[in-house]
Amino acid sequence: MKKALLALADGTLFEGRALGYEGETVGEVVFNTAMTGYQEVLTDPSYKGQIITMTCPQIGNYGVTPEDIESRRPWAEGFVVMEASRLASNWRSRQTIHDYLPQSKVVAIEGLDTRALTRHLREHGSQQGVITHGSLDARAVLKAKDAPGIVGRDLAAEVTCQCSYEWKTGSGKWTPASTVSEEKTATRRVWKVVAYDFGIKHNILRRLVDVGCQVTVVPASTSAAEVEALKPDGIFLSNGPGDPEGVPYAMETVRTLIGRCPIFGICLGHQILGLAFGLKTYKLKFGHHGANHPVIDLRTRKVEITSQNHNFAVKIADQFSEVPKSSPLVETTYGKLSITHLSLNDYSIEGMVCLDHPVFSVQYHPEAAPGPHDSAYLFEEFVQLMERHHA
Repeated sequence: MKKALLALADGTLFEGRALGYEGETVGEVVFNTAMTGYQEVLTDPSYKGQIITMTCPQIGNYGVTPEDIESRRPWAEGFVVMEASRLASNWRSRQTIHDYLPQSKVVAIEGLDTRALTRHLREHGSQQGVITHGSLDARAVLKAKDAPGIVGRDLAAEVTCQCSYEWKTGSGKWTPASTVSEEKTATRRVWKVVAYDFGIKHNILRRLVDVGCQVTVVPASTSAAEVEALKPDGIFLSNGPGDPEGVPYAMETVRTLIGRCPIFGICLGHQILGLAFGLKTYKLKFGHHGANHPVIDLRTRKVEITSQNHNFAVKIADQFSEVPKSSPLVETTYGKLSITHLSLNDYSIEGMVCLDHPVFSVQYHPEAAPGPHDSAYLFEEFVQLMERHHA
């Protein structure tokens, strides 16, 4: 088996075995704590610019199926696992991870101590790294040090669609029980939703269709005037990769659209909304990546287990060191915000609602691909917001 090397910018080296597409790749090394969903993780556009370390020790044991992709191709810059299974024990599987990675041109490495790597990233923070199947020496560290980071980069422009399109497919037999019933959807008005593609995932679009939305997906650079010309009942701001401050054009567009019709944002869309209201964002030490992150809804005190993938968070003047007894209010230039959700891991902001305009957002992924379905109700809340606004 050919040797491979993972080199971090701080000089740390991890030796392993070559996996996937033969070559060399660079990106910010992060870790994901999901036990399943590796195919959804690899094809999540929010991972553009990053090398993913899976903390689950064995990856690939249920194989790969075309139904589970979340975008047109894998976007991860590289993949790090303890062991990539050579067997695929699942009736839905069409190929193994050993076949899928080279076919998708994903440079990967296996056989290293992913537990030690994860501890290192938690202690020292996410950082640039290089996976190489070639020069297995300290020169790889220099390449990692010289590699561009994700701060300030417009990665959304690299993953967004090139032109607008209609999305009509729902979840079908995979619809979670917590979403709206088919009977209710059949009797309700169809709502026209324009979805900004900053790196949108297929399951988000399926969930919008599930709750009765007619969805038009538009590129990240679409102007406010172009969106208004479509006469939408609501606007959806998607997830996406990188630094929200790297897409100032999106922030300006969203600021123009606030108050025109209901807006629902998730992940990068949530951060862009925060910037549009005049708040700041900041980079987390090692980000939130996984399908087991606890989040508390400050309005109901209910705890949801959520799927997350982000490196930045919305910042307010007084950050939290514990869970407040009620939803804090934040005055901004463009409206009053209520902080609705907090991470129970680090108390970072996970959700907010505008009290002056029909706008709300969450930092996590309610479409749950991969992940639990605790937060699927948020798509129904978007429909209810449109119903109230257009009553």
